[in-house]
Amino acid sequence: MDETDRALLALLQEDAGQAYAALGRAVGLSAGAAHERVRKLRERGVIRRTTVDVDPAALGRGVLAFVMVDSSVWMGDSGAAFEAIPEIQEAHVIAGSAAVLVKVRSATTEGLQDVLRRLYAIEGVSGTQATVVLETFFERPVPPRL
Repeated sequence: MDETDRALLALLQEDAGQAYAALGRAVGLSAGAAHERVRKLRERGVIRRTTVDVDPAALGRGVLAFVMVDSSVWMGDSGAAFEAIPEIQEAHVIAGSAAVLVKVRSATTEGLQDVLRRLYAIEGVSGTQATVVLETFFERPVPPRL
């Protein structure tokens, strides 16, 4: 990956809906060359998906919590069980005092409580520790340049 690819990634992270002509102009390529570069980045798995950043509160998912999930067994093979709970946005096997860290968005604290109940139904889950977010200062994408 060269600097042109990194510049394209930075531009796409700002606005993934930009026209290839605009992307090309910004990095000194034709629209066709920019399109080809983006296509290759997708093929290589660098660009995993194209999405829209939506305000969760506007969709009735204003409660954000991070939940540490304790387990009596290895949870590395349990990804599908976590993915089956639609309020879970992310799930990560972690090192430390817990086995899994999940990011949950729900409409209410009662909805969060329901997610916690469903987490306990996953085989091997022995406990949870939820931290409710009061305010988010910022969220940012992975920078293509350091």
